[in-house]
Amino acid sequence: MASESQDWQRLQNGSDIRGVALEGVPDEAVNLTPEVAYRLGRAFVSWLASDTGKAATDLMVSVGRDSRLSGPVLRDGLANGMRAMGANVLDFAIASTPAMFMSTVTAGYECDGAIMLTASHLPFNRNGFKFFTAKGGLNKPDIKEILRLASENVFKYISSKGEFVEKDFISVYADGLVQQIRKEVNDPQQYEQPLAGLHVVVDAGNGAGGFYASKVLEPLGADTSGSQFLEPDGHFPNHIPNPENAEAMAAICGAVLKNKADFGIIFDTDVDRSAAVDPQGVELNRNKLIALISAVVLREHPGSTIVTDSITSDGLAEFITGLGGVHHRFKRGYKNVINEAVRLNEQGQASWLAIETSGHGAMKENYFLDDGAYLVSKLLVELALAKRSGRVLTDLIADLKEPAESEEYRLKILTDDFKTHGEQVIQSLKTFVETQNDWELVPDNYEGIRVRCDRGWFLLRLSLHDPVLPLNIESDVEGGVENIKNRLIDFFETVDLLDILALSA
Repeated sequence: MASESQDWQRLQNGSDIRGVALEGVPDEAVNLTPEVAYRLGRAFVSWLASDTGKAATDLMVSVGRDSRLSGPVLRDGLANGMRAMGANVLDFAIASTPAMFMSTVTAGYECDGAIMLTASHLPFNRNGFKFFTAKGGLNKPDIKEILRLASENVFKYISSKGEFVEKDFISVYADGLVQQIRKEVNDPQQYEQPLAGLHVVVDAGNGAGGFYASKVLEPLGADTSGSQFLEPDGHFPNHIPNPENAEAMAAICGAVLKNKADFGIIFDTDVDRSAAVDPQGVELNRNKLIALISAVVLREHPGSTIVTDSITSDGLAEFITGLGGVHHRFKRGYKNVINEAVRLNEQGQASWLAIETSGHGAMKENYFLDDGAYLVSKLLVELALAKRSGRVLTDLIADLKEPAESEEYRLKILTDDFKTHGEQVIQSLKTFVETQNDWELVPDNYEGIRVRCDRGWFLLRLSLHDPVLPLNIESDVEGGVENIKNRLIDFFETVDLLDILALSA
C-alpha cells in the first residue's frame, strides 16, 4: 500500500489531483502510484456516499483516461479501490474530461461520480485525477477532504467487490455533438451532413481528442484529410498537446496551409481546451477565440456578461461592449472564471460564457462545462452558416482591435514563503505606480495590479500555484512593451528576493 510517509496534501493542485507517476526524470520523485490511486479510489467513494446519501454499494462511478503511459495502471488501482468499497465502476478507456462529466447527466448512464485520469498538457511522466458529480467538477475543499480521507485510511470492510464493466462512452458523447451541430445549422438541403464541402483539419497532439475527426466531423460530411497526431501516444512524440504552446500552434497552422483547409482545430491532451486556425493559417486563439465565441453568445443572448480571466486585452473589452455585452475580468484559473459566472447568474446578472485565454471555455447552455470540443462545435456551426451566406467566419471579429505587441515575463520569487512576499511586491508596486503621473490603476481589478499606461497596460499577479509573479504587458504601438518594461525594471531592481532575469532576455 502507499507509504505512510506519503504527503497526501501535496497531491492537491487546485481543484485537481496531480503528481509524478513515472520514474526517469531527475529531481522528480514518484508520488502517484497504483497504491496511492487505490487509496484515492476508496476515499472518493467514501466522500461520494456522504455527498449523495447513498450506500457505497449503490454507487456507479465512471473512469476515463487520456493517452498517458501511466493511465492503465493508475486506472486499475483507482478502480480496485472503488470496487473494494462495493461501488460499481464503468471503464471508458481513452476519453475526454468533458465526456466524463457528461456521463453523470446522460440518460442511460447518470453515473453518481466520474473520474478523469489526466495531467492536461504537463510532461509525460505526470498524471492526475479530475473528479465530477452531476453538480459539476469538485472544488478545492472537496479535494482536500478526499485527500484527508485517503491519508487516514479508515474505511469500512465490504465482503463483495463492486462490478467492473467496459463501455464505449466516447461514441455516445460524440453523437451528442453531432446532433447539436445538425440542429443548430438546420440546413434543410443537407441536414444529415451540414459540414459537407468543408475541409477541417484536426490536431489532437496524440492526446485523447482524435475521436473528434472520426466520430464528429466525418459523420457530418466534413473532409478531414490532413488531420494529424490523432492516435493516442503517451510519449507525445510530435509536440506538446497544448493550444498555448508555440510549436503546437505552428503545427496546426502549417497543416491548414499545406492542405488548403477551411478550418483547423487543435485540442489539449484531455480536450477541455481548444483553439482554431483560419484558412490563411492565422491562429484563432486567446483574445481572438474569446471574441469569436462572445460574438456568437451575444447574438443569442443580447446583453450577456462575458467572464474572462485577468489578462485579456483592452481591445477585447471594447469589442464585447461594442456588441452590447458586459466584460467582467476575473482571476486566472478556469475554476475561478467558471465559478464567478455561476455566482453572477445566481445574483441575477445573466452570464452565458466563462472563458480563459488558455482556451478553457464554459457555456451556461452546456452545464458551465469547460469543453474544448463543444466550443469548436459552436464555431463549426458558424462556419457552416457563413459558408451558406457567402461570408467567412472571421467576419464576426472584423472589429476586434489587437495590440501591436504583447509579452509575458515570469519573475521568480526566491523565498519559501512566496505568497506573502509576492503580495508584498504587488503592494509596493501599487505605491510606485501612484508616483507615476502618466500611469493609472485600473478599477474593478480582481487579481494583482493592472495599470493603464500610454497606449498600453500591464498586469502583475501572483501565480496560482508556483513561486512566480507573471507580468503581462501589452501595447498598441511598436516598442511600447519595451518602454513599459524598462520603467518597471527601475522598480523591480529595488525589490529583494526576486529573480528578474526574464526582463533582460
